[in-house]
Order: sequence, then C-alpha cells, then structure tokens
Amino acid sequence: MEDGVIKQIGESLIVPGGVKTIDAHGRLLMPGGIDVHTRFQMPDRGMTSADDFYQGTKAALAGGTTMIIDHVVAEPGIGLLAAFQQWREWADSKVCCDYSLHVDITEWHHGLQDDMEALVKDHGVNSFLVYLSQKEDLQIADNQVYELFSVLRDLGAIAQVHAENGSIIAEEQRRVLEMGITGPEGHVLSHPEEVEAEAVNRAVTVANQTNWTVVFGEAITASLGTDGSNYWNKNWAKAAAYVTSPPLSPDPTTPDYLTSLLSCGDLQVTGSAHCPFVTAQRAVGKDDFTLIPEGVNGTEERMSLIWDKCVVSGKMDENYFVAVTSTNAAKLFNLYPRKGRIAVGSDADLVLWDSDVTKIISAKNHQSAVEYNILEGMEVRGGPLVVISQGKIVLDEGDLHATAGAGRYINRKPFIDHVYKRIRARSKLAEMRGVPRGLYDGPVCEVSIASRTASPAHSATASPAKHASSGPQPSRNLHQSGFSLSGSQVDDNIPRRNTQRIVAPPGGRTNITTLG
Repeated sequence: MEDGVIKQIGESLIVPGGVKTIDAHGRLLMPGGIDVHTRFQMPDRGMTSADDFYQGTKAALAGGTTMIIDHVVAEPGIGLLAAFQQWREWADSKVCCDYSLHVDITEWHHGLQDDMEALVKDHGVNSFLVYLSQKEDLQIADNQVYELFSVLRDLGAIAQVHAENGSIIAEEQRRVLEMGITGPEGHVLSHPEEVEAEAVNRAVTVANQTNWTVVFGEAITASLGTDGSNYWNKNWAKAAAYVTSPPLSPDPTTPDYLTSLLSCGDLQVTGSAHCPFVTAQRAVGKDDFTLIPEGVNGTEERMSLIWDKCVVSGKMDENYFVAVTSTNAAKLFNLYPRKGRIAVGSDADLVLWDSDVTKIISAKNHQSAVEYNILEGMEVRGGPLVVISQGKIVLDEGDLHATAGAGRYINRKPFIDHVYKRIRARSKLAEMRGVPRGLYDGPVCEVSIASRTASPAHSATASPAKHASSGPQPSRNLHQSGFSLSGSQVDDNIPRRNTQRIVAPPGGRTNITTLG
C-alpha cells in the first residue's frame, strides 16, 4: 500500500525498508465496511444528535467501517445546495474516515430540479431519499413522488424511500394519545407494520409506472439485533432509547427472520441509521411520544453483529459477509471498484478480521456519546483486529488512532451500471408503441357532445338566499323517461301526461310526484 492505494498483491513481494508489516496469519483480510445510512450531527428542533461527524466516524472505524454515507436534510426554506454545503462544512473538518452524502427531499416543486441537477453533475451526489411518512414536515404526495422519480431517472440517480403511510400514522398517533398512552410504547402502537407494507408496495408501484423499478433492501443494525419489546420497558429512558422509524417490531422472531432475508439475498445492503440522542434530549417527549427525537446507535456494532448472527450461525459464508457489509453498497452507489474490493488500484481501506474474538456490547466501552446502547449486554463473536483507512493503521488490537479531518468526501457518479443496465434493458422491452394501420375512411356518426364547462344545477340544499337571487328553478319530472326511439311511433296521437300519482305500487302506498 502506498499513498492510500493498494499498489501490489501477491507472494514474495519486495518490501522497501521502513515499511510496517502486519502478520495476518490465521486471520481474514477483507475490504473495509461501508455503512450506507448514518445521520451524524443531525439537527432536530434546535437540538443536535449526540454523535457529531468526529464521534460518529470514530465509532465506525472502531467497528471496522471505513466509509459512511450520511443524509442531508434541508430545513424549511433552505435550498438543497445550501443544505448540502452546510453538511460539507460540518463534516470536512471532523470526519475520521471517507464519507459521502445522500440528499433527502422533504418537499417537491419543479424549482428543485436545478439544485438536483447541480448536485448530481457538480457535487458527486447520486442518491436522494423521499418520505412517504412524517406528514407534518417531510411527506410528499404520490403524484409528486411520480414526478420526482421521473426526474431522478433522467439524472441517472437512485431514489431511496422511507416507506410508511404518514397519513394513517398521523391519525393513529392522535388516537393513541387520546387513549392516554403517552410513553414510548405509543410510538410502535401508532406505526403498525401494515402501513409500512402498504407504503413499500405503493413506492414500487409508482416507480414501475416511470419505468424505473430496481428494488434493493437495506437492513439496519437495530432491526437485525433486537426487537421492539423494549418499548414497554418500565424504565422510560431506556424505552425511549429505542425510538426510531420505522419502529422495531415487537415480534421477537423478527431479527432472526431479517438475518435470513439478508443471508439469502432478499436484502442486499446494511446500514446503521446511527442517530442517537442523550436522555435529556429525548425527555422533550416525556409527556408525548410523538416529540421524542428519533434515532438509535449501531455504526460501531454493525459488522460484528452481522458476523455473529449470520456467519457464526451458518446462514452465510465469509464472502457473502463482505458483500452485505461492503461490496454490494460499493456497487449500488457507484463506489466500486475503488471501494468494496481488494485489488491493485483500489483504496487501501482494509480490515484484518478475527473470527474468534468475543465481545460484550456495552455503553460503558462504546465510542458513542450516549448513555444507553440498544444492544446492551449482547455477546458477539467476531470483530476487527486491525483497521486500515487510506493506507494508515487506525485500529491496532484495540488501540484506536482516529484523526479529525483525515477523511475525504467521495464523489459518486450517476448512471450506475449495477442499476441502470437493468433499467435500460427493461425500458426497451416496456417501450410503448402504437399499432401501424391505415386511415379509417368509413361512415362516422354525427353526435352532440355536452359542454364539460356547463354550469351545474343548483343543489336542493342550497341556501334560500341563493334561490331567491336566481329565481324559481325548474323541477325535473321523475316519471318522464329520458329514453326515446327515433321515427314515428304507434302511440304518437295519445297526449302525454306530465305527472302521474302512483296510488298503490308494489311494496306499499306512496306518493313521489312532489319530491324536491
């Protein structure tokens, strides 16, 4: 390795003097991990999540992750470019490892297209997240999602979706609060799994209508390692530490089910959604669960947890572990082969993995600044022995040497082959074509088409003042049929009666000639 890049791979290499040699015998050498979902230093109602870009990336390196992709969330009235620049200012001087940025779309109008185009072409952003949830401040409508997907397709970017039905959740939150449930358990009670399933289906349906459906699934550390039964913990602070969206499922079998989906390929990438808050910050929602700041820890624990739950259990092998923690993410976000691979010319981001080491996860020794760890007391097998970032050793047998500002912003190009090859192939098959045929030269009926702009008749429930100002309104004769036959009829000489009293029709005596 030299200048942060892998220079040679092979046996019996000539090693220059003064170069440190690491004995990897009996260990596994693998690409550094890529955490595709972090929210370091996240603003929330005047507060900021507990781990800034220094503390967060330091924790990532401690767990074997050498690159993170964080989320930019523009405040109301702030443009996407301005928000992106703000995140760059926060991150550049603090990150200990390489990073990149997703940009979240929290409103939609065509004026945003210029910012999006500039972000893609000039600032290396190729992924944007949209919300079908959080109705009050982040959610956008289905027709706007359709327009946005079309724009992203043309820009060559990827759409990420936070898939929950925000409208139903808002109603459920109101109902749960009216029942007097104000604690953290109200969060999961107002976010039933059905609203997530519905929103996922809706997002895929909308994407399909834009000829742009390639679906990838992301699992996060918390959902792979624990469940939502903790929302009912008697300790309010501990229960609140698990609040995130979508909420963790109360079903204790969910983590095992999700690790199986990850191992068989139905879920392809992993992130941490790392965005913890300290207890004093979460206490803003002590009397109303909807006000609890959302987010959990997980960037430090992600790789060891997946190894323990998936590799040690026999669900996946070592190669697929590398895929779900690094390589798949590199391919999906156009970082490959610079990241996610050990090859000449690739970045020297490497992890020497010890498959036998065991660790008990605890807030007492984690790198995060929060008092609670949602995986507290869990024993995991497997972890990083040595971590190398940009060719420099940052973790060596438990000693962490992270440097603020050492990380770089990594540009990501659009039109990712891993995604857009499939989209282009399917677009050719799904292209709409008219049927070639000759001009019709047969007879054409003459029809009269009523104007679509005709003024509607006044409702019978209109106010008396409106009736008085417009004069008496003609009433419709409900007994006179609108059906007619063309030509002379045998009963044309019989006078037509305008009204008729029905004395005893089938079903009973009534009078319907004076309705209205």
